[in-house]
Amino acid sequence: MDITDARKTKLSLSMKIASSLVLLFGLGLALLTLSSAAGIWLGFWDFRRGFALLRPANEWGDVILWACVGITVTVAIANQLVKPANGSKLIIMAASGTVVAAIAFYIPESFRPGEGVNYPPIHDISTNLISPPEFVAILPLRVDAANTVIYGGSNNMTPERLVQLTEEAYPDLVTRRYSESADEVFSKALAAVDELGWELVDQSTDEGRIEATDTTFWFRFKDDIVIEINQQGSETLVDARSVSRVGTGDVGANAIRLRKLFELL
Repeated sequence: MDITDARKTKLSLSMKIASSLVLLFGLGLALLTLSSAAGIWLGFWDFRRGFALLRPANEWGDVILWACVGITVTVAIANQLVKPANGSKLIIMAASGTVVAAIAFYIPESFRPGEGVNYPPIHDISTNLISPPEFVAILPLRVDAANTVIYGGSNNMTPERLVQLTEEAYPDLVTRRYSESADEVFSKALAAVDELGWELVDQSTDEGRIEATDTTFWFRFKDDIVIEINQQGSETLVDARSVSRVGTGDVGANAIRLRKLFELL
């Protein structure tokens, strides 16, 4: 297929513009996504502003990504027809923009529950629903927290409703029993806290209590954990509780955190 020099020049210019736009859109989407969290890391704004910045990326991320894919494919096809001197560079530019857009699209998508997964609007998860483990050393750290540590005391919740929602959503999170001594389990729990990267706040072997804080990577949410370890006859009983400082629902984060703890135990 022959293409006139004029058409080749025009197509070559169009390829340059298209590749530049893909790179621009990809970097723009990435900047929007990254800045939402970077501002929180640097202390410029809180998670509310971060979510506000991330919202456009959620709404337009898929559109931008597919547009970048389409344009990149078009540039690659045009390169075969026109064969400009810098064709390979233009394809690399467009492909780079598409990859960046894909990463920027994936980040907010990774926070969404899986398809068909519905998490209850709760943020206080305990294995003991009758007598939830109590925080002691962490209480001063939660003075300004939006959520209380009173079980069932936040966001128009009641203890009875929280118990019901927890049992329905997380029936596997119950008191765990171990054949090892309380001291052995206590040591394993401390090692688990360290392995999970939680910040150890307090430990009391006499009270059989460990308190720690886990800070989420992206939005720097702080969730607090208390572990109770008690000897009962020949068994050691372990209960744990994880509570978010902010937010009505946790998208399953606290339950996942406790499951990881018990997997290590």
